[in-house]
Amino acid sequence: MAHDAPVDVHADARHRLSALAPPSADGTAPAHLVARDAALLGRLLAAAARDPRDDGEPAADVTVDDVGAALSLFEELRHQLDRLESQVVMEARRRGMDWRQIAGHQGLNSSQAASQRHQRLTTRLEEIRQGVR
Repeated sequence: MAHDAPVDVHADARHRLSALAPPSADGTAPAHLVARDAALLGRLLAAAARDPRDDGEPAADVTVDDVGAALSLFEELRHQLDRLESQVVMEARRRGMDWRQIAGHQGLNSSQAASQRHQRLTTRLEEIRQGVR
């Protein structure tokens, strides 16, 4: 039996959102920073995968320093994603969405799980802001 390619159930939402607003002109909006860093990681992985040698050796044009630089991006990416998620949840609440609706969109099973997740994000972001983390 042939397997079809997985269906991206969120493709329509991504398409609608992409038309809402242009990226920030100065490139400092959190979403722009996440996109930039994710693109850098994608380029690193693509460069590592395109080595024409098939001897199991890593690609010569990707250095250990390149891989180290990529690894250093993850903590900032997590922080930026947490900020974005928190902002989107706050916007959802401002627009009248209840926690059950938010949970459904986040793939969570209950309104309590969505509320607790948002509280954990908020706490973590505040700890980072205060230098506790």
